[in-house]
Amino acid sequence: MRTDITDRTAITGVVTDFYTRVYADDLLGPIFIDIARMDLPAHLPIMCDFWETVLLRTGSYRRNALQAHFDLNRLVRLEQAHFDRWLLLWHTTVDDRHAGPVAELAKTQAGRIAGSIGRRLAGSTGSEHVTIGATVRR
Repeated sequence: MRTDITDRTAITGVVTDFYTRVYADDLLGPIFIDIARMDLPAHLPIMCDFWETVLLRTGSYRRNALQAHFDLNRLVRLEQAHFDRWLLLWHTTVDDRHAGPVAELAKTQAGRIAGSIGRRLAGSTGSEHVTIGATVRR
């Protein structure tokens, strides 16, 4: 029986399992391993802080997630396919391990985060809402 995400231990399990899948993935693995050259043991606690802050509102994450993606995007163009695969792997990992309101929130927030980062990398606002401006006629 799958339980909900309730604490740091559950988040650590999800994040560790997720990155194991990312590293093994044909599309994302080379970006994380060969281009970003991410030190996974050093990166995992940071990502656990991030998700603990997002899901449990601990405030333990105090970095700039967007800047890391801007830096990576300078090395390799991050495209919608990358974000789609990231989301697929995240959703699958969460669903394989947990069920409940916080698990659903983890998937919802991942979609919002991926969308916002993707829009920002494309030079747009991070918001999914677009303001329709008035056209001035002269």
